Amino acid sequence: MFYIGIGYAYFTGDSMMQYASLREVNQKLSHYVRIVEKGEEVIITRRGQPVARLAAIEAIKQLSEEQRIARERTRHRIQQGYSLGGGRFDRDASHEH
Repeated sequence: MFYIGIGYAYFTGDSMMQYASLREVNQKLSHYVRIVEKGEEVIITRRGQPVARLAAIEAIKQLSEEQRIARERTRHRIQQGYSLGGGRFDRDASHEH
């Protein structure tokens, strides 16, 4: 483990995770956002206890034309509904004896 400013960091496998107090992150948010943009994660602590994680958002994946067509076909089927072969359900009739 080694220290970086007030916060500290350590390596976990391929990536580096940095810990910083809530106060420090509040005062230097743009600094920590730049760290996150580089692929690291920041664990935010309050009184030494982890309370939140600051991590980059994964890029929004674009659907291929085939995937888009499949999604539209599925949406259409869901909106159309499926017949289960039964009659209409009448709640009042189900409670009659």
